Amino acid sequence: MSSSIESSYLPATTESLAKAQEAKDASESISILYRVIQDPSSSADALRTKEVAITNLTNYLTKENRAEELRNLLTQLRPFFAVIPKAKTAKIVRGIIDAVAKIPGTSDLQISLCKEMVDWTRAEKRTFLRQRVEARLAALLLENQEYTEALTLLTSLIKEVRRLDDKLLLVDIDLLESKLHFSLRNLPKAKASLTAARTAANAIYVPPAQQGTIDLQSGILHAEEKDYKTAYSYFFEAFEAFSALEDPKAIFSLKYMLLCKIMVNQADDVTGIISSKAGLKYLGPDVDAMKAVADAYSKRSLKYFETALRDYKSQLEEDPIVHRHLSSLYDTLLEQNLCRLIEPYSKVEIVHIAEMIELPVDHVEKKLSQMILDKKFAGTLDQGAGCLIIFEDPKTEEIFPATLETISNVGKVVDSLYMRSAKIMA
Repeated sequence: MSSSIESSYLPATTESLAKAQEAKDASESISILYRVIQDPSSSADALRTKEVAITNLTNYLTKENRAEELRNLLTQLRPFFAVIPKAKTAKIVRGIIDAVAKIPGTSDLQISLCKEMVDWTRAEKRTFLRQRVEARLAALLLENQEYTEALTLLTSLIKEVRRLDDKLLLVDIDLLESKLHFSLRNLPKAKASLTAARTAANAIYVPPAQQGTIDLQSGILHAEEKDYKTAYSYFFEAFEAFSALEDPKAIFSLKYMLLCKIMVNQADDVTGIISSKAGLKYLGPDVDAMKAVADAYSKRSLKYFETALRDYKSQLEEDPIVHRHLSSLYDTLLEQNLCRLIEPYSKVEIVHIAEMIELPVDHVEKKLSQMILDKKFAGTLDQGAGCLIIFEDPKTEEIFPATLETISNVGKVVDSLYMRSAKIMA
């Protein structure tokens, strides 16, 4: 029991709710609402009033950041859940879990709360609610990077939900599974789960927020396959859906849209998208970060690129999707710059290249050796003299490929003749 609960209850009436509303501070309102919930009456009016009291109490506790009390409230309400319809119980339980999620730094508390509710729903045989709480638990485990536990939970849950053919929940679970496999770098399975989510979604009405999440995940998977044009169209669809709902995910969709433009060498379009009516609504550090990257890419400047990565570390480095693509973009930009700088030389000091590109010598030397191994140019590093020696591209004689092709064709003819003679001899 919470310390806020008083032994004397208040009748579950609209007057008691009004009294809580008129209280001088949040603590007093919370105390009154706890007393209303304690009313033993189970008449239809009293139950309706208690439902409103629970909603109001949840809102007050959320505003006051009293996460532990929200958790205790769920335990305390179990006798009340026995006398109200199961659908209303599910609504209240999910509402309180959502409320805890709004309080910062409660990730571990949410996980333990969901586990408690799963045990309770299993004991009470409330399958519908248990499956939804388990889906929420899997999402929290995924956020917490507890991939093994999340995968085990999802595998058993998905079989159960497929048997019951609950399409709406199936879309959620398939999407979760896709995100989980993507986090584990298993792209084929991530795509298969996303296809399953789309198939289930086609059979029912999908709320706009859920459709936006499907489009966002589709864009992420296409971007991973370097199909940035298709990814852009999916991110755009997701952005429109989230923007209409004023969902915080809209900023991520916009950010990834801008990323796609940069990756397909259309960095100049970034400013236009940002200055559009839809883009201006989301001005802030995330958009500024992508604009800084686009400017650096347009100027082919590694110095500006590194400055952007440093100045907007949380928006670029700490976003795994942006970070992955920007790493390959940085490598491409570095290679282009190095090739351009060494082009006039047949022999050049590595220190001189490092000075021109404004990067540490060891970093430049490592990249040059990697480029030689990848056959980006022909050359060798003379580490004793600290020089890079560039060879002239050896011209391939045209006769060589033609000769190889002729020999290959002769080989095929000989094989064919051998097969025929073998048949004749048989």
